[in-house]
Amino acid sequence: MDQVNEASRPGFAPDSLVLNRKLPLWYQVSQSLRASILGRPQDASTRLPTEEQLATHYGVSVLTMRQALKELESEGLISRHRRRGTFIEPRARRVSPVRLMGSIDAIVAQQSGELTTVLGHGRTPVPGDLAEYFPGCPDVVSYRRLRCDDGTGEPTNWAENAVRPEIAAAIDVADLERWPMTKVLRDAVGVRISRITDTVEARLADPVTAELLQVPLLSPILHYTGVTYDDDGTVVDVARIRYRGDRFSFSVTVDAH
Repeated sequence: MDQVNEASRPGFAPDSLVLNRKLPLWYQVSQSLRASILGRPQDASTRLPTEEQLATHYGVSVLTMRQALKELESEGLISRHRRRGTFIEPRARRVSPVRLMGSIDAIVAQQSGELTTVLGHGRTPVPGDLAEYFPGCPDVVSYRRLRCDDGTGEPTNWAENAVRPEIAAAIDVADLERWPMTKVLRDAVGVRISRITDTVEARLADPVTAELLQVPLLSPILHYTGVTYDDDGTVVDVARIRYRGDRFSFSVTVDAH
């Protein structure tokens, strides 16, 4: 690694995290750090802070931090070198699990780290299949985005978001090329997210999906629907994401305690 170039880069700064004591701490930390790594500026340093510094930042023990880093290392996202430190790998592994464990940061992490292009956005009547989520709201603002592998440029998934117009008015479209919608709503717009309800289904690629993801028509895809609620229980966003079936798997962890 070129130490001169590395030293000249801005330091890596992990996002903040509010821990949920009902979920494994190592998991929450690993997902938050994963989102920070994948969403970092292109010119940021690839060297992570020390275990002790990261543990202090997240408010966890060094053992918990070590377990979180081990998870990211097994994913191929980081590499650890004795006496040199921990470094971000240029590319994450190709097959990524869609994991649901009840953490907002986990959802942010899942949607981070790929090249994102905003295909279009604009006000549109509420789609019939989403009417139950937007009662009394005739229109939503629709955002369409395509995500590609940042190493190969290969399309991996594409997303449609239906957002309440009063919320969409505060969204900077440029942010959607840097961050997932969940992070934009929470951190840039200031929406107090209370929960997200997720559904993942096996479907066949329709003509639009087949063209955007460069897969054969009727090939298998994972269809994710995420419904985001604010503190008042109002739906602020419905995301529909189509993942390539050959690039993603679906994993759920159930904690018995």
